[in-house]
Amino acid sequence: MRYEGKIYRPPSEADAYLLQATIGCSWNHCTYCDMYRDKTFRVRDPAETLHDLRVAGQVLGGRVRKLFVCDGDALVMPVDVWLPLLATAREVLPSLERVSCYATAGNVLEKSDEDLRALREAGLSRLYIGPESGDPATLKAIAKGATFEEHEEAARRAKAAGMELSVITLLGAGGVARSEEHARATAKLLTAMDPEYAAALTLTVVPGTPQHKLEASGRFELPDLRGLLSELRILVHEARPTDAVFRTNHASNHLPLAGRLPRDRERIVAVIDAALQGRVPLRPESYRGL
Repeated sequence: MRYEGKIYRPPSEADAYLLQATIGCSWNHCTYCDMYRDKTFRVRDPAETLHDLRVAGQVLGGRVRKLFVCDGDALVMPVDVWLPLLATAREVLPSLERVSCYATAGNVLEKSDEDLRALREAGLSRLYIGPESGDPATLKAIAKGATFEEHEEAARRAKAAGMELSVITLLGAGGVARSEEHARATAKLLTAMDPEYAAALTLTVVPGTPQHKLEASGRFELPDLRGLLSELRILVHEARPTDAVFRTNHASNHLPLAGRLPRDRERIVAVIDAALQGRVPLRPESYRGL
């Protein structure tokens, strides 16, 4: 089991076996992200990946219930690379219940409906997609690489293939200048994508990223804590997914929350209001991270 560079996974994959089938991110232009800037994207030699998977089977065997395929957007791999991987996973991990990966809207749209169905039937059951924002101006500013409509279409096609979606949004991505527009449009996109799972993270301006250069030159200003909580309130209050587990349990957030939308909307909004009024303790800065 070999890993190249830093490895990232969603909080909900904390107990998953992490299999690095790609190195880096095929897009790698998002202004705020430094996760894969030190890597040149490539698909790993499939023979190496399958070897690591078989070793995991020998060492971990029936203890593995979740498999998360890394790195940044592993869905980009060709179907003829994915299918042997998924078949081997079923063979060597007898207790396997879920296979998931990060994906971009472009990854989904580049595959045919038949490809998506084949991947789902072979065992790829959940995609983590991070549009970050639904605001067209913000999507362009952060160089996300896909529009509101493309994210909506990608979600529709992935769901039609039977895959679960976990959608990731990013508080603060619009800066002070477009804070409200970003929050309202992101709620609208969350409604349109209608995922089974949704999460809000908080933007951290990382030195060395284009976002940091924009901040240093005065062209970007991250909302203050009150502004970030206000964005979160708008997002929760206005998003209308059919039935989504909603969490802000990522380490970047000031206020960890959990519930279902729409069922728990009023309760979650009440907690955010209490936080805005200073009646709920927030995560200490020393506890926050990427």
